[in-house]
Amino acid sequence: MSASLFVYYRVTGAPDSTVRDRVGAIQADVLAATGVSGRLLRRRDDPTTWMEIYEPVSDVDRFEQELDTALARHAFAALLAPGDARHTERFVAP
Repeated sequence: MSASLFVYYRVTGAPDSTVRDRVGAIQADVLAATGVSGRLLRRRDDPTTWMEIYEPVSDVDRFEQELDTALARHAFAALLAPGDARHTERFVAP
């Protein structure tokens, strides 16, 4: 059963272009490893809140391993707001 993954987090101190570029590199790595492309959104009323959407993901465990590897490779944690973390929600069709 495939799933849709919604990942949200807050960033501070980084220009939008830095966040876009870093996430773009991460999503390129994930696409190459899994065949799943991602989308990037920023919250309309809060420019510090961002969301990545990945769908459809058929092997969630493998996908998340590849995503974690890409996040570490591109030092994404350095962009997160102090005390924040990436939050992942996983949804499936009923």
